[in-house]
Amino acid sequence: MVFVLVALVVLALLASVHRYVWRRFVGDTTAPGSRMRKVGTVAAFVLPLLSVGAMSSGRIGAPFWLQQVLAWPGFLWLAALLYLTLALLVGEVVRPVLGRVLARRDAAAAARSAAGTGTSVSAVDGTVAATASGTRPRTEELVPAGLASPSTQAGQGASASPVTEPEPEAAAGTEPATPVEPEPRPDASVEPEPRPESPATAAPALPSRRLFVSRVVGGAAAAAGLATVGYGTYGVLRGPTVKRVTVPLAKLPRAAHGFRIAVVSDIHIGPILGRAHTRRIVDTINSTSPDLVAVVGDLVDGSVADLGSAAEPLAGLRAPHGSFFVTGNHEYFSGAEQWVNHVRELGLIPLENARVEIGGFDLAGVNDVAGQTEGQGPDFVRALGDRDRSRASVLLAHQPVVIHDAVEHGVDLQLSGHTHGGQLWPGNYLAELANPTVAGLERYGDTQLFVSRGAGAWGPPVRVGAPADITVVELASRQA
Repeated sequence: MVFVLVALVVLALLASVHRYVWRRFVGDTTAPGSRMRKVGTVAAFVLPLLSVGAMSSGRIGAPFWLQQVLAWPGFLWLAALLYLTLALLVGEVVRPVLGRVLARRDAAAAARSAAGTGTSVSAVDGTVAATASGTRPRTEELVPAGLASPSTQAGQGASASPVTEPEPEAAAGTEPATPVEPEPRPDASVEPEPRPESPATAAPALPSRRLFVSRVVGGAAAAAGLATVGYGTYGVLRGPTVKRVTVPLAKLPRAAHGFRIAVVSDIHIGPILGRAHTRRIVDTINSTSPDLVAVVGDLVDGSVADLGSAAEPLAGLRAPHGSFFVTGNHEYFSGAEQWVNHVRELGLIPLENARVEIGGFDLAGVNDVAGQTEGQGPDFVRALGDRDRSRASVLLAHQPVVIHDAVEHGVDLQLSGHTHGGQLWPGNYLAELANPTVAGLERYGDTQLFVSRGAGAWGPPVRVGAPADITVVELASRQA
């Protein structure tokens, strides 16, 4: 019941956001019935449907080719929707300011134009007032002979009779002249037909000030939002960068000083990031010449049947002390047991609530907390309960939230991922609400926690404010 309510709230929110985006980008900038409005309206219905399809196709077991078709447009639109909406919200502040600036400019231009014609201009809206200045023109210069002056008619009122001159008397003995029928006066209620303007004198139709402001703000918001998404997509497709951090451990012997662990998390092989993405990551890791590789969860978004070949480049990882793997929450969405077996075939060593001794320290790994639904959750007692606490220990655990269990079991360093560093700003603020550390190195009692931003991306292949990385953690002995 709670899940249904949350789903309804999310759908209502998405519908409201799409309505707002349509109004600002389409409704306020296009004419009713125009081709652009029709295209924009169709897009406003189709794009969210693609997004829903991209998010649900994998969960419902849709064919992998269909997942790939839906993933690119559907997920990219989610990122675009976020940054277009943020840009429009900034535009709401700019919109009234720009309107007032244009109103003052138009009023000033109208005032300069009116100065040469002797008319005054309203300072409020820039309209030209019908007040004369200078010498009043003579009536005979404005009104044809025989017709009453408009100013005279206005002074006499609407009901005044026109003034007529007496007709001269006919000469005696002559017949009166045939009266001349006066020309009918034009009816004031009938508007005269406008004269067609020549092409040289016809003024082009200008958009209203409100329409102009809507188009300027909408265009700027579209440019900013789409440029942000484009740059964030390029960052993911280019591949992760290498970071280096030194972590001193009090119990680490002098012989292990300078031991290098290449930490990679959240690779997220899936319908968008495939074999080429895996190859880039493997090449980047090997270029650092690590002593050990730690893959700390969320390797895949899909089944072994669909993505097994995309993960095969992992067999090329090179490290003298081996490559190790622990599950993340997404493995349990994709068949964790099958993936554990597959990575083992590729040469990685799964640590399922287990521990191994490396020269100078213990390396342990626990299953992700999502495995609790399958009875395969983290077991710290099994992984760390009987170890020699005089030795330094490093724990691989996908989610940072287990740091308190690590502190309780005397872990010196925990290596985690899961957060993506927020992936899409301002998502980092939301990630802070659910995780003790979002990215980087922090200390909790005698235990240090390092959280990687991850090497891939979930959902939209876009990162903004949280670049993908692979981190080389160099252990330092305080005895050295």
